[in-house]
Order: sequence, then structure tokens, then C-alpha cells
Amino acid sequence: MRDVYVIGVGITSFSRLEYPLVEIAAYPSVVAMKDAGITKVDHLFVANMGSARANHQTGLASALIDHLSLTPAGAETIENGPASGASAIKCGYLGIASGLYDTVMVTGAERMREADNLEATDIVASLSHPFAEAIYGITLPGLAGMFTRLYMQKYGVTSRHLGMVAVKNHENAMLNPFAHLHERITLEGILDSSDANTNNPLVADPLRFYDLCPVSDGGASLILASAEVAKKLGKPLIKLAGMGQSTDTHCVHEREDPTDLLAVRRAAEQAYKMAQIKASDVNVAELHDAFTILEIAESEEVGFFKKGEGHLALEQGLTKLDGKIPINPSGGLKAKGHPVGATGVGQAHEIVLQLRGDAGKRQVPNAKIGLTCNFGGFGNNVVCLIFKREE
Repeated sequence: MRDVYVIGVGITSFSRLEYPLVEIAAYPSVVAMKDAGITKVDHLFVANMGSARANHQTGLASALIDHLSLTPAGAETIENGPASGASAIKCGYLGIASGLYDTVMVTGAERMREADNLEATDIVASLSHPFAEAIYGITLPGLAGMFTRLYMQKYGVTSRHLGMVAVKNHENAMLNPFAHLHERITLEGILDSSDANTNNPLVADPLRFYDLCPVSDGGASLILASAEVAKKLGKPLIKLAGMGQSTDTHCVHEREDPTDLLAVRRAAEQAYKMAQIKASDVNVAELHDAFTILEIAESEEVGFFKKGEGHLALEQGLTKLDGKIPINPSGGLKAKGHPVGATGVGQAHEIVLQLRGDAGKRQVPNAKIGLTCNFGGFGNNVVCLIFKREE
């Protein structure tokens, strides 16, 4: 297996974008090629979940490769729900590591806001089991609400801890020009004031409005290359050093303990083993916080903190930009945004910027190793990636 490096990155703002989906995908792709200093690639993988339903478009990879004038390169669309982005990166890695390709573009794109919020929620809810969950009206916020209540009862997590995640990630997003939500919030404003219930209404008890990520449009792109190609460019060498993917039962209620995100734990363990590192070696992480509780739970499952102690680490400031293990310096899904198919590629984009030292005001000092966790379904198909800067 050959080593694989990230040689180029590009991204759009994550917000509401009034452009056709193929153009949302094309912009970061062109930026990534310019960043890499190349004009063609051997293959394209596009991550997308909802274009057939939300945008009445299929064959996005075929459309994009032609739009970019990169034919006759191969092109495929990858769908793994909210983890589509990291799955596409994994496919790109395998193409280069196997020797089949020397350069691969991985682009994630989604135009979710073409549908209204209820329709977008319903599109994402199609991830749930059609006969054991969806038929009863379950949505991803509904599953997250039940998961949160169990976590609160078992580990002592409170609404205040959830609010702390939201406040931290909104603060980080203020430093990210590509983030969806440039809005400072305070615990007093969303939890303690007399009009907090108006500002922050219940959505899926105990989750409130500011515990959920926004519905976003957006795109992100990486260019992956072999070591031979990467080392000729004279740029910082960012190696895709580890990958892990694991699944769990489709139905959450079939898990022995629904508060255990076993697919996250196993995917992280695989990625650490492949990269030959430990969780304590990671300097910065992007975790899939579609709901605030997930940042806390995932921070435990990937090994940063003991089970049931993620909220205590949050209290101590360990996950802030200047903390021991900064989590979601981009603002995370919570405030950077969550254009589903683009999310995992966007996470990788942030980690590459951090390892290059190009993250501006949100730069984590001395970042050498970064982790992403891209959470598919409700934890039933998870991909973790490890990136290393080589000197």
C-alpha cells in the first residue's frame, strides 16, 4: 500500500447558496486544484446524500466531471448518509494506496435549503429504519432527544453542559469566515434569561433550538495524491495516516446499551492502529456534533476522555481552542453548518488547514496530528480519519 497525502483543499461558505448543486460542487473543486497546483486528476469521488430528492438530480459525479472539463477521468458518487464525505475520502485513499490512481479529487456537496426545513428533516429521517422507526414518525432529532435523556440520567449531563458546547462552537465559528452561523450566544441568553424559552424553544426534549445544527448548503474538496506527486510540490506534507469505519445496528433500540456509540469507538480504534498513534497523541479534532450531546459522547468514544466524563472536561475548558484537546475549532456542525454530503470533507478541510498552520485566528498551536469523526445515521455507520503533518 502506498502512502497518501492531501495536496489541495477548497471550500464554499456553509449557508444558504443560490446556485445549482453542480456549481456548489465545482467551486471548491477548482479552489482545491488551484491550491494543489494541478489541472487534472485521475479520478473523482463525489459525496452526496439528498440530491435525487432535494434537487431532482442524480449522477452528480458525472455532471461535475464534465462541468470541470476533467473528462475522461473516472467519476463516482458516494452515499453514506451524513458520513458520505469521509466515506468518499476513504475511497479516494484506497484508489491511490492501491496504485490504481496517482491523483484523486474528493468533493462533497449538498443543497439542502432548496427544500424547506420540514422536508429537509424528512429527507434525513429516511436514514432511520423504514419499518421499525420511520413508520412511527421518528426523526434524527427525535433519536437524539431520547439519546440525550438517557445520557443525562446515566452520567449527570445537564442542559447547561449542552449549552456550553453550543457557546464554544459559536465562538469558534465567529473566527471562521466560511461558517454558517456568525452569531455569538451566551448561556444566560439561551438558558437563564426570562425569555430563554422564547429564544431557545424545545425541539426534541431535552434538546432545544441551539442544541441542533442548522440546515446548510455547501461544498468542500480535497485533492489526494501519492507520495511521489506530493513530494514534488514543495508544500507542507499532510499525510492521511489512518482510517477506520464501523457499523452498528440500524435500529438504536436494538443496541445493548443505546448510550454506547460502539461504531464511533471501533472506527477510532482502527484509525489509531493504522496511524500507529494513541488518542492522547491527537492535537485537534473535528467531531460530528449535529446535536450538542454528540460532541460530548464522541469525545469519550474516540478516547479523549473516560466514558461519562466528557462533560466534566468541557467544564474544565479542555476542549476550547486553548485547551488540551481543541474540538471543533471550525465551529463544528453546530455553527459551521451541516451540508450533509459535504460535512465529512469539510471536517478534513479544517484539519488540513490546522496542520498546515493556515487556520488564522482559530489556529491551534503546534497542531501536528488531527482526527475527524463523521457520524452516519444515528451512529450506525461511522468513519474516522487521522491526518499527520510530516516535517
